[in-house]
Amino acid sequence: MTVRVASDERRVGAPALVVRLLGRPAVERTGGQPYRLRSRKSWALLTYLILTERPTGRGRLAELLFAEADDPLRALRWSLAEVRRILGDDGSIDGDPVALTLADDVLVDVVELCHGSWAEAMEVAGAGGELLEGPVVRGAPAFESWLLSERRRLASTTESVLHEAALGLLARGELDRARGFAVRAAAMSPLDENHQALVIRLYRLIGDEDAAERQYAAFTRLLDAELGVGPNAAVEAARHERPRAAVEVTTDRAVDAVIEAGSAAIAAGAIDPGITSLRSAVPLADAAGTTHLRVQSRLALAEALIHSVRGQDEEGQAHLHEVDRLALDEGDLANVARARAELGYVDFLRARYDRAELWLTDAIEIAQGSPEVLAKATTYLGSVHSDRGSYPQAVALLDEAARLGRAAGDPRREAYALAMRGRVDLLRGCLDDAAARLTESVALAERGHWLSFLPWPEALQGEVHLARHEPALAAQTLERAFARACHLGDPCWEAISARGLAMVAEAAGRTGEAFDTLLDARTRSTRVADPYVWVHVHILDALCTLGRTHAHPETAHWVGAMRELASRTGMRELTVRALVHSAALGDAGDAAAAALLATEVDNDRLSTLFH
Repeated sequence: MTVRVASDERRVGAPALVVRLLGRPAVERTGGQPYRLRSRKSWALLTYLILTERPTGRGRLAELLFAEADDPLRALRWSLAEVRRILGDDGSIDGDPVALTLADDVLVDVVELCHGSWAEAMEVAGAGGELLEGPVVRGAPAFESWLLSERRRLASTTESVLHEAALGLLARGELDRARGFAVRAAAMSPLDENHQALVIRLYRLIGDEDAAERQYAAFTRLLDAELGVGPNAAVEAARHERPRAAVEVTTDRAVDAVIEAGSAAIAAGAIDPGITSLRSAVPLADAAGTTHLRVQSRLALAEALIHSVRGQDEEGQAHLHEVDRLALDEGDLANVARARAELGYVDFLRARYDRAELWLTDAIEIAQGSPEVLAKATTYLGSVHSDRGSYPQAVALLDEAARLGRAAGDPRREAYALAMRGRVDLLRGCLDDAAARLTESVALAERGHWLSFLPWPEALQGEVHLARHEPALAAQTLERAFARACHLGDPCWEAISARGLAMVAEAAGRTGEAFDTLLDARTRSTRVADPYVWVHVHILDALCTLGRTHAHPETAHWVGAMRELASRTGMRELTVRALVHSAALGDAGDAAAAALLATEVDNDRLSTLFH
């Protein structure tokens, strides 16, 4: 088995063909001069075929790029011939629908950016430039709308790779290089508190306390000016970060006892004492020098930070990168898989889906001897595909995850998989299937005493009741979910429940209450630095729908925010919905772009949006 190394190792051997779509498009061929495309639309065609997962019919491609030509299909054939010439023997492009196939030794910069290790992706991201830079493609408004969405998505991917590279270098102790990447990520999204926390933390670890204070002060002023709020817990924790102090060498048994005590406290609900204990275990394990304990102390702390303390995922990720490096060097594949499953989970929540898919696919490949990790990683990967709107992949993975959870005797994992599977059914309008799976998920969570999870399937149950025109049941279920979420203090579960309650109010004709509740839900969904981003966009969709229905003056603002966030993250179905909202407000090309993108989403309900 070959395990991908998350480091800055370089590719061996030169690729036969390099296709560069970031910046000014270009092709490089080893040992010869490539054919040069003569038409901007030929570049557009190649870009679309590379970035679109499904083969596209010739009629659709002709409509997308050549609708204004006298003979659109003939113009398409000419551009296809151009693309064939540039590929030569290193690829093929044919059929109807048109399928593009590239040889294994062809390097495409956008593919490397999305699916390479952070080191491989950084070679691409370092060059800069947006997708297909240059003049607009004339007479193709639907393509221009699609291109804008893809540019946003790839810019977001670049930002994610910069952040991941900084964490990877931090884990290796290369603090100066890590800081450089972290600063670049923060410059791309100055209001992202995780980026700022990492920059401040790195300044502290390097020992440049003045720079850390200047960064903190500048970010505080920016937050106040833009949002009227102060820094969150992750930034405050980074501000007080200190290099790990040396501790006296202790015994392995003593370190084990500290880890066990911290984990037991977390399990008993004593979160703060448990975290304190686990934090103290890390330097003790380092002093003891036993790799197994260094891995276990960091894993226990990272999992506690990610799953028990809201807003501390950033610190947890840093520890997971250290676990990945230590365990991989030791050949400890079980813990490599465990760390990568958790890294994938954090990226899933943050809607960094390309990076999440990379980590989770690795975890599944190397977790075959660990049913618990295999079930967890499969559940998370299925959830990634569900968020993206890749429903056939989501269904297959979530069904398998439920089976794995059941086989492992893990009711919590099975409950999670069933809830996510029920959400797919809900989104696709399969209400009976959704109701059955969500009911089973609730029962399993209750049987497993997983009260902190219950509001999620209950909130989805409420949406099912509403879709079935059962407002009383919907209100009862959603009120219970909301009350539980508030008791837990979980902003994501509060937000999804509040969204449902807003739609109940709208169904009852209480439109003012519906808007107020949706706006409150949106605020809750972004209250911490590590929210579940899909929930935020789901709430924006409801705001846009109500805003259009009632001609609310803020509708255009909500549509713009939804389109930006959905396209940046690659949420296909929600991008389609955002484009439909935008088209209804009069934006040229968005209706055609929505219809085009909808062909990539296996959801018959989307067709109702175009009538």
